[in-house]
Amino acid sequence: MSHKGLLVLLCVVAAVVAETYTDKYDNIDLKEIIENKRLLLVYVNCILDKGKCSPEGKELKAHMKEAVETGCEKCTEAQKNGTSTMIDHLIKAEPEIWNEMTAKFDPTGEGRKVYEERARANGIIIPK
Repeated sequence: MSHKGLLVLLCVVAAVVAETYTDKYDNIDLKEIIENKRLLLVYVNCILDKGKCSPEGKELKAHMKEAVETGCEKCTEAQKNGTSTMIDHLIKAEPEIWNEMTAKFDPTGEGRKVYEERARANGIIIPK
């Protein structure tokens, strides 16, 4: 392989490795969603195929399964932080929603274990 061909290959590999989800919605106010059950349910119903989706809900829904399966490896730092905040909230305050979402997106329970261990590390008591 020529040096030029190797350089092109390395650029392609770097682009694939560096791929992250769009950061277009990274500034969504999660506190507002957490504090407003009606708004929270709009997003939950979108993700669970029970209701209409906003553009940001569609984006979230499109990547939910992959993000759960990969531990959010394509997430931006803001998305990783937001995911932790939202999951901690669901585990602590909305366990029915947490259970329904994990049943849909994590049927093996592997991702659930990881997220619940993180929640415990953050001082959240998880009912048995």
